[in-house]
Amino acid sequence: MANTIKVTAADRTLYHVAASYLGDATQWWRIAQLNGLTDPDLSAFVTPVTLTLPAKDASQASGVPGVVA
Repeated sequence: MANTIKVTAADRTLYHVAASYLGDATQWWRIAQLNGLTDPDLSAFVTPVTLTLPAKDASQASGVPGVVA
């Protein structure tokens, strides 16, 4: 069974969600990818929306894959 949460605009961004649930804000893209989202901004969510969360994975490198600073 997948771990799910309800989010609203009060959660602000997927950065905040990733920091809270995955322990790493830079892994926001994993939540976005799993839920068909492209934007980390949650301000458009007027009503609660259910998001599926990926499992915590310490082997995931921080940041967005394929992007080099």
